[in-house]
Amino acid sequence: MGGSDWLISHREVIRLLRLTPKRLVQLKRLGLMKPEGAGYRFREVVGLRVAADLLDSGATVRQIRQALDDLRRRLPEAETPLAGIRLVLEGGKLLAESDRVRFDPRTGQTVMVLDVEGLAVEARSTLARGLVRPLVPPAQAAEEWFQRATELDQDPARWEEALAAYGRVIVIDPRYAAAWNNMGLLHHRLGRYDEARECYRVALEADPACVEAAYNLGSLHEDLGDLPAALEWYRRSLELSPDYADAHFNLASLLARTGQNEAARRHWKIYLELDQASPWAEVARGHLTDPDDA
Repeated sequence: MGGSDWLISHREVIRLLRLTPKRLVQLKRLGLMKPEGAGYRFREVVGLRVAADLLDSGATVRQIRQALDDLRRRLPEAETPLAGIRLVLEGGKLLAESDRVRFDPRTGQTVMVLDVEGLAVEARSTLARGLVRPLVPPAQAAEEWFQRATELDQDPARWEEALAAYGRVIVIDPRYAAAWNNMGLLHHRLGRYDEARECYRVALEADPACVEAAYNLGSLHEDLGDLPAALEWYRRSLELSPDYADAHFNLASLLARTGQNEAARRHWKIYLELDQASPWAEVARGHLTDPDDA
């Protein structure tokens, strides 16, 4: 149900990576920034982060451009070399790492063979090779930012700050499904429906069992008036978690709205079995005793 070619906007990339005007110009000179209006895929965002980190560490635009040109010449099948081959600045020179070997990207000459333990230690503090995420993501930092974001998102006046904090989480770990889902929920609340849809879908790509994202897609489509899609996503959330009370409630409500009263009654009953004490339980009981819903 979710597409595999998710895209993140130009504006969101700048915000998530905290790109300064100077860094933005440098990345444009490297040919890594797209025109405004174009979107970025996972690997492209990772490549931008790697290039920005290299610039932060002292590498020059000329060095990175030369290394990129060399890698593209040697690896023509690699669409985004920076997301697949790790570059490190050593002694003022950019070297590439792949398959435990460090080599000169210009000549291809091996500089050293890396020991596995040393690579693992180093990978804890820097972005290592991989398809779309660090080899060993700094989980503690991601958790700290996530905790900070969940505190901020309790206050509507601080939702933009919460979005920025969730953005830090996914820069550290691009496949942190809960962060993508919560970002989507904040965009949803702010009326940014396209951004919300994108975040929910990426959450499901990162974790196909993310029931909250499936449920939230149902809610989003219901808000947009796309009732068939809303029904589909509510049902999908119940496939993932049959005891998800809120999904039963919303599905029952939507089925009743579309004249499917018998099916609605089944879900009202299940909802009451799961959640008898909430204020919404009275709404469910009302539907079950209303002759118009029979």
